[in-house]
Amino acid sequence: MNHPDLVEIDPHTDGLAIHLVYATADNLAGRVIYQDMRCLLHRDAAACLLKANQLARLAGYRVQVLDAYRPPYAQQLLWRALPNAEYVRDPALGSHHSRGVAVDVTLLDEHDTPLDMGTGFDDMRTLSHPFNPDLPAPVQRNRLVLLGIMMGAGFAPIASEWWHFELPAADRYALIDHHHLSAEQLHALLA
Repeated sequence: MNHPDLVEIDPHTDGLAIHLVYATADNLAGRVIYQDMRCLLHRDAAACLLKANQLARLAGYRVQVLDAYRPPYAQQLLWRALPNAEYVRDPALGSHHSRGVAVDVTLLDEHDTPLDMGTGFDDMRTLSHPFNPDLPAPVQRNRLVLLGIMMGAGFAPIASEWWHFELPAADRYALIDHHHLSAEQLHALLA
């Protein structure tokens, strides 16, 4: 069943690269979190993401999506793995990913190699803060290029993660529970 506000980002037609980290076990929770492998976003955020990829292409890059729409159950799992509001939003507040208006991205060069951003995705340390002065100039440049592309496309950054961008006033969007799990499924995931 499709949600009317969510659209699927298709790497073949939209030209972006997609690597949903939470669909693998190589993430901060150390386990597969997503039951659905599709990259979904609120239609407003999807339009901005496609614009970001167009801007990236002008500079010789391509956007790679690391996370997009995140079901509320997944937010609970991430909060369990790292209950630190600086990096993971408390599920009681509702993640902007669960509203479909936040996206985690990086840039790929002409060889589809990720640019050096100084840390990996989900590296929950101060080195991941976008303007950390302890990183070399080439890393700062890469982060600033990403920031310019994403802001130029209509997204806003956050202070703790170079990879996270969201629509301004994200709280005005409703939470979307697109992946309904049975009580047994949810219990098994949260166990």
